[in-house]
Amino acid sequence: MTPLRGLYPIVDLDALSQRDISPLRFAEAVLTARPPLLQLRAKHQAPRAVLELLTALKPLCHRAGTRLFANDRPDLALSAETDGVHVGQDDVPLSDVRRLPGRLLVGVSTHDHEQLAAALAEKPDYAAFGPIFPTRSKTGADPARGLDSLAQAAELSRAAGVPLVAIGGLTLEVARELGRLGVVAAVISDLLAAGDSPSAIAERAGAWQRALT
Repeated sequence: MTPLRGLYPIVDLDALSQRDISPLRFAEAVLTARPPLLQLRAKHQAPRAVLELLTALKPLCHRAGTRLFANDRPDLALSAETDGVHVGQDDVPLSDVRRLPGRLLVGVSTHDHEQLAAALAEKPDYAAFGPIFPTRSKTGADPARGLDSLAQAAELSRAAGVPLVAIGGLTLEVARELGRLGVVAAVISDLLAAGDSPSAIAERAGAWQRALT
């Protein structure tokens, strides 16, 4: 994958449903910032519904020049012909994903430097590291790592030539620091911090993208 900078919005269906926000309207709003990546996270939805939503998101992402990633499900990513899939430590291993037909880009979650080093050795298209701060977007999240640990992770990733994505409790107040570290910022809740309207979400996404780049 080419060098990555900027915002990585997560379309988290659980978080959006709590505030009665349409995932497509949310995606349309954040895509006005033209982020390099966008991910659909649908932990508790039926596969058919997830596939339909991925299919609907594809043209929106294409028009924005944004790569679309599915969370956890390489089978649905292949069916919807998304750009990539994001897998966690307990999901399908990266090596198995790469044996599937087609060429999905693969991002991998890591939660400490040991996991990160192991992931970097396999050369994913990006590695995610976190949570950086405490987060309410994930049940049973690992301990928060903080910015100092993220800085070390960024050094490891640069040495390996793999883009690093920071995730977990990120707010706009730390966006410029994340930009200085050269990491991509995966954001869910803070994109709603200024309000639920499409204009408020779009403005927040734009502020993130400018601060990071």
